[in-house]
Amino acid sequence: MSFSIVHLSDPHFGEDVDLQKIVATEHLIPDLQPDAVVVTGDLTQRARHGEFQAARAWIRELERTAPVIVIPGDHDMQWWTRPVGRLDVRQLFENHTTYFGPILTPTVQFTEAIIAGVMTTHGVQWGVAMRDPREAIARGMLDRTETQRLREVFKKADRHVARVVVMHHNLLHDERVGLRNADQARQWLGEADVDLVLCGHAHRDRADELGGVIVSTAGTVSTRLPGGVESSFHRIVVETDAIQIELYGWERDKSRFRRTDVFAFARRRNERGSKVAAGSV
Repeated sequence: MSFSIVHLSDPHFGEDVDLQKIVATEHLIPDLQPDAVVVTGDLTQRARHGEFQAARAWIRELERTAPVIVIPGDHDMQWWTRPVGRLDVRQLFENHTTYFGPILTPTVQFTEAIIAGVMTTHGVQWGVAMRDPREAIARGMLDRTETQRLREVFKKADRHVARVVVMHHNLLHDERVGLRNADQARQWLGEADVDLVLCGHAHRDRADELGGVIVSTAGTVSTRLPGGVESSFHRIVVETDAIQIELYGWERDKSRFRRTDVFAFARRRNERGSKVAAGSV
C-alpha cells in the first residue's frame, strides 16, 4: 500500500496570514499528488467571519487536488462567548462550523487509511489561568473519552489500514502552551493502536516516534514565526512497513517551498525512526 498526505497547519488568516506562502501552497500541492490534505487548526487569528471566509476559499482551492480534513485550533474559537467552564464546547466554534460544517472532529475513511480528528481545544481553563493567565486559552487537553472513541473507530478497520489521528496541540514540543497531559496523551494514543499523529500549534517543524506512534508536527505557513524558524509543512507517505515524512521549508529568497529533509520510520512501533538525507530516498 501507499497513501500520501500533505500536512499543513496554522495559516492564521487575518493579520498574521502570509499570502505569498498561501499562494505558494496552492501552486505546489497539486504537483505533490496527495491522497488527502490535512490542516491541523488555527485557520484564523481571531475567529472572525472574514478570516474564516478567506480560509474557506483556500481550502476550496486545495480541494481541487484531494479531500481536505480540517480541525479547529485555539485561535479558531470564540472563547469570550463562554469564558467559564467546559460545558457545550460547540458554542466556542460557532463561526468555524458555519464555514466548515458541524463536525469538529471528522473521521474520513479511505481504502488505505482512516483519518480521525480529536479535540484538544476547550476554551478557558481556570486551573491553568490561576497559575499563568497567558496559558488559560492556548494550553490544550486530550480527554480520555476522545481516545476511547478512537479505539472504537480503529478496531473496526482491517489490519492493513493506516490509523491516523489529527489534533491541534503538539505532542512533541515541551512548551508551556502545549498539552497539559502530554504524557497521558502519548500513552492513550499508543493504546489506541495509532500509527500516525498529525499536529501543529507549536509553529516549529518536527518529526519523531513516541512508543511506536509516529508524530508529524507541521510548522506554520503564517508570519507568526518563533526566533530562528522558517515556515514549513510536511508531505507524508504511509506504506505497508514504513512511514516517510518529507519537510518542505520556505525559501525566502526564491519565494517558494522546497523539500529540504526526509525522515523515515518503521511502521507498527517496532523500531526507532532514522533521518536520511533529502533526495536519497
